[in-house]
Amino acid sequence: MEIKPETKKLLQQLEAKFDGIGQNLDIHLEGLLHGEPITYWDYIQTDALLNLQIQRTTLPDEMVFIMYHQVNELLFKMILWEISQVAHNKEVTATFFSEKLMRVSRYFDMLTSSFNIMRDGMEVEQYMKFRTTLTPASGFQSAQYRKIEFASTELINLIDARFRDNIDRNTPYEHALEHLYWQAAGKDFETGKKSYLLKSFEEKYKNEFIAFTQEYNTINLYTKFKELPEAIKQDPVLRNAMRHYDYTVNITWVLAHYNAAKYYIGGGDSKQEVEATGGSNWTKYMHPKYQRRIFFPELWTEQELNDWGKNV
Repeated sequence: MEIKPETKKLLQQLEAKFDGIGQNLDIHLEGLLHGEPITYWDYIQTDALLNLQIQRTTLPDEMVFIMYHQVNELLFKMILWEISQVAHNKEVTATFFSEKLMRVSRYFDMLTSSFNIMRDGMEVEQYMKFRTTLTPASGFQSAQYRKIEFASTELINLIDARFRDNIDRNTPYEHALEHLYWQAAGKDFETGKKSYLLKSFEEKYKNEFIAFTQEYNTINLYTKFKELPEAIKQDPVLRNAMRHYDYTVNITWVLAHYNAAKYYIGGGDSKQEVEATGGSNWTKYMHPKYQRRIFFPELWTEQELNDWGKNV
């Protein structure tokens, strides 16, 4: 059998690759004789994926609720994957930075629009029944979303607004975590007592969060931006992409989440105030006008900063 030139070239490239790692190409080629072609279901692991939905009740719409949040977590993983490529790139260009930010923003656009889909995709009556079985679990306990925040900005910008001006910027990571804005969802700041919601969350992820914030301390998106050459920092496409990402995450998506939570937790009455499943003071930590979560404050005018989360 005559070997085509392109096939010969591929074999030479494969031989060089496997020689480079001390492997015998012939053995790997022989293995192909006994292997099976890959299938879609094996590659995507559909059987495993479709068996991850375990209901706690017999109410049909609980399945919608579970799948919705699992899709959210997959999107969070995609977002972290994109951010890590910017964070760990030592020679970031304006184009690369902008493209990654816009890709992440589109993922958040999907998350935002999905709240509207979910609002019409679950019966409020069913939700009000199965939500009691979720206590004390809460979407507040999404570790991936917290990591997105840590990877996006400097830790000082995530400190509770009440302590941000006075906290020591060189404070240990563990002390900083005690003063993050979302602590307001599970802590009585008069007594310092933490709710079970917060205690269980920290028991599970505190050490992981400390390690993650240490890793991203000098490579988070905001720090990466500030260290760019001035010419790149002034690139209008990049600046617009960063502003868009900041607003999308900290205003648009947060408010969509807030309004959906208010609708369902209120039993279909968005004006009724009801405690969340985890017992969190969710209105105080979620609404942007209270905590003013801003990833890239340098890119906003003083007026825009003052009006953050208002009139929206």
